[in-house]
Amino acid sequence: MASQKTLNKTNLEALGAERLAELLIEVSSGNASVKRRIRLELASAQSPAEVAKEIRKRLTTIARSRSFVDWQNRRGLVDDLETQRRAIHQLAKADPAEGLELMWQFTALANSVFGRCDDSSGIVGSIFHAACRDLGEMAQAAKASPEELAERAFNALIDNDYGQYDELIPVLSPTLGPRGLNQLKQRFIGLSKEPLEKPKDKDRKVIGWGGSGPLYADDISARHRASVVRLALEEIADAQGDVDAYIAQQSEKARTVPKIAADIAQRLLKAGRAKEAWSAINAVDESRTGWIHYEWEEVRIEVMEALGRMAEAQTFRLECFERTLNSAHLRAYLKRLPDFEDIDAEQRAMATALGFSEVHQALAFLVSWPATEKAASLVLARAKELNGDHYEILSPAADALAGKHPLAATLLLRAMIDFSLKHNRVKRYRHAARHLAECESLAPAVSDFSNFEPHEQYSARLKHEHGRKTSFWTLIS
Repeated sequence: MASQKTLNKTNLEALGAERLAELLIEVSSGNASVKRRIRLELASAQSPAEVAKEIRKRLTTIARSRSFVDWQNRRGLVDDLETQRRAIHQLAKADPAEGLELMWQFTALANSVFGRCDDSSGIVGSIFHAACRDLGEMAQAAKASPEELAERAFNALIDNDYGQYDELIPVLSPTLGPRGLNQLKQRFIGLSKEPLEKPKDKDRKVIGWGGSGPLYADDISARHRASVVRLALEEIADAQGDVDAYIAQQSEKARTVPKIAADIAQRLLKAGRAKEAWSAINAVDESRTGWIHYEWEEVRIEVMEALGRMAEAQTFRLECFERTLNSAHLRAYLKRLPDFEDIDAEQRAMATALGFSEVHQALAFLVSWPATEKAASLVLARAKELNGDHYEILSPAADALAGKHPLAATLLLRAMIDFSLKHNRVKRYRHAARHLAECESLAPAVSDFSNFEPHEQYSARLKHEHGRKTSFWTLIS
């Protein structure tokens, strides 16, 4: 049986309305957030109109505020914003049209709020993104006019300084329908044709320097507007199911970028235009340096299979794996092999990993596969190549190998210790001390250190080479 002092509904009801009211007044004294919450409840007890009045008053106050909110005081702002958003959401159940109007007013706060707060955690942004999704739900419930909704969306999207409206077109498209989407499309096409006022040369403001000379503020404005228009027209095209309109927004150069080529090909494939998808996915500029996106590889395989080129798809999967050690490609490749052939193919893949040029990438693959015995062999054979700065790979690998391969785990731990001490990474000393303790606990399980230093010898060398780093040694018990 729960104690009568436990905070639950039954025990609180037993206090009686009068005592609870006194407690609420006491608790809310000096706490603006609690006071606002209580006022909303009192307004709710009267009518939806009173709730709307209370919310509108608070939104106006937030809009007028100019004080900067740092990360230490962000919690209060977050609670206030979330309280208002939820109150609007609740109000919309009784009055969808009023709720929709208030949610537009709420989302319009974003630019001023972001401009005066530290949102490094992204919490404030998540509230406005949720509000944007609420707009879609409320627009449907309120049966908003497609034409009016298109105008509201247009005005919001050209004022989308912090990405708060990034999801707006997809969430509103069911309510916008063909008429609203077409109107929104025409508004953005019209915007793209409007001339930008260019200041006289003497009035142009230089905000930076590029490879071709000074960078002017009006140049940034032009680029920003072009980006806003392009992104909006892309999303409208997707909402309308118009693949060609989406492609039209991509420049010839952009179509050679793997990510964009994959986006285009995927849309063509969905539209049943596999041959065109093949041309699109292969339009990439192969002379470009850098990492090839897994998404591009996956879409290319999808297109091959849609064209019935199954053998080519298998060959390409294997090529992709051998180039990147991406386990998803290998699993897909092995899954499609005839019975018993997959075992030999897997062994060949492990051999490829062991000889892979980048040891850390190979280690990550072998540990995740999992092939811990191969991973241990890799560490023992290529210990000199290990870079202790890659702790995000070495640390989980050491944990995975510690049970059955203590020497390999020890070498991984030593790599991280050595890096921290050699490069004076003081913030990592605490981890390095823990790693050294782990090496000591693993030492009795190592029957033969082979060509590597025994633990006592390694510890003595550390003390000799880094003995003056007292901030590290004080952490050693």
